[in-house]
Amino acid sequence: MRVLVTGGAGFIGSHLVDRLVTEGYDVVVLDNLSSGSLNNIKSHIEAGNIAFVNGDLKERHVVEDVVQSIDVVFHFAANPEVRVSTTNPEVHFRENVVATFNLLEAMRIKNVKEIVFASSSSVYGEPEVIPVDEEYPVRPVSVYGASKASCEALIHAYSKLYGIKAVVLRYANVVGPRMRHGVIYDLLMKLRENKSTLEVLGDGFQVRSYLHVKDAVEATLIAWRKSSGAYQVYNVGNTDWITVRELVEILLETLGLKGRVEVRYKPILHGVGWPGDVKKIALNSQKLMSLGWSPSMGSREAVVETVKALVSELCLKF
Repeated sequence: MRVLVTGGAGFIGSHLVDRLVTEGYDVVVLDNLSSGSLNNIKSHIEAGNIAFVNGDLKERHVVEDVVQSIDVVFHFAANPEVRVSTTNPEVHFRENVVATFNLLEAMRIKNVKEIVFASSSSVYGEPEVIPVDEEYPVRPVSVYGASKASCEALIHAYSKLYGIKAVVLRYANVVGPRMRHGVIYDLLMKLRENKSTLEVLGDGFQVRSYLHVKDAVEATLIAWRKSSGAYQVYNVGNTDWITVRELVEILLETLGLKGRVEVRYKPILHGVGWPGDVKKIALNSQKLMSLGWSPSMGSREAVVETVKALVSELCLKF
């Protein structure tokens, strides 16, 4: 089977590529390297395990060329920085919505009949209760979340109109090796610059679940293989959740800095970190778990493993 992974040089995408190569798939990676890195898939390129195309989904001719003879598309290309949408909303419109439309059009023209889409828990916005299941209303409060919801709507329409089988995965906070955005990475970068004081955006009472990337990849493949019907949506999150204050405590303890760093919280509005940030979000993943998936580690362990991996990768000293 010939598989296309858009954004395959990125964080989750590159881990998915690792797994697909291991399982013997014929893998093509399309990435414009705006947020991904060739280092993430360099070994596969050098070994001839994958075909890599340095191209942009915003260019229609590029997309049509690359989907030729593809059996299934794993669509992971996107701009992952939620805060960008506050200051430059067009970035998420072009990188997420326009790119997804071009991909779907290319799939229609070239008769590619299967897509797995990396969506986000941000489509739910500010839920009144947690955890939320897939039936909860989609009410994003960030342009990033709105762009993901728009992509879901486009995929649903193409699924109904053109017979494309679609699996939509609403990921919670996925963490692990190679991540270069998000709260854990940001805090490590701040500590690298200042080991005595740590500024944390928000009041620290924001609630999140954290899922290790190896569990996210396993969930992705199970949902793809076992999903029935033309269009299915699955939450992909952990079974527990923690506050940002707990995350900071775990991070400092893992680094051996507990009690040695002054933590300063910087809240706005109702305690969030920036406009469009969500105070509390956690997912009910029972629908996916009914297919046989379950996370191998909880949120705390996922955070610890991520901190250790990033310290090693970035050669950080504390």
